[in-house]
Amino acid sequence: SMGAAGRLVSSTTQRAQFSTSMLALRAKLPQEKVRYMPKVSELKLADYTPKSKRTGVIARKKGMTAMWDEWGVRVPVTVLQLENVQVVSILKTSNPGLARLQIGCGTRKEKNVTKPMMGHFKAHGVEPKAKLFEFPITPDAVLPVGTEITAAHFVPGQLVDVTAPSLGKGFQGVMKRWGFAGGPASHGNSLSHRSLGSTGNINPARVYPGKKMPGRMGGKNVTVMRLPVMK
Repeated sequence: SMGAAGRLVSSTTQRAQFSTSMLALRAKLPQEKVRYMPKVSELKLADYTPKSKRTGVIARKKGMTAMWDEWGVRVPVTVLQLENVQVVSILKTSNPGLARLQIGCGTRKEKNVTKPMMGHFKAHGVEPKAKLFEFPITPDAVLPVGTEITAAHFVPGQLVDVTAPSLGKGFQGVMKRWGFAGGPASHGNSLSHRSLGSTGNINPARVYPGKKMPGRMGGKNVTVMRLPVMK
């Protein structure tokens, strides 16, 4: 019995040490993405100020068309569709003056969703989403989980920043990719009209990192700032 009691005390001590070490480990972990469900009293509902930062949306490009403004000037516009855009979760940040909203859009069949993500959606009471993205916001612009965001989130004339993948152009040369001038058209030049020219010198005996060369062009995220909402 003494041996059993000794093992019990030893196991209890080990569990206490393990829990203490886990608490210390959690204290060292970054608290950037600790999920929490705020209460209604925690939502600082107030009028927006010039310093307020609202959430963005995830949209699908449907095509392009044109509109005419009040001066009769034709303006090319991009048509975007907001498909089942909802607030999925609210995330804390290390900055008390900022939070992050996780926004989801589209729909996805349950069989095509991993179990961890399915548990994430069920914990917040929203349908599985095809795409998720996080937007930094100020506390006065927090939206409750499950809120659906429509085109009424914006007003005509509002300026927005749009980020989307650029059109992929494949493998391109330096004249198209970087705007190089190329070589001369004549005066002894042969087969080097569109080449990049020298790629370095003899002193380092190597090519510097980041040297502009031919390569794959496009297909990367590009942000265009201050685009006006037309309608």
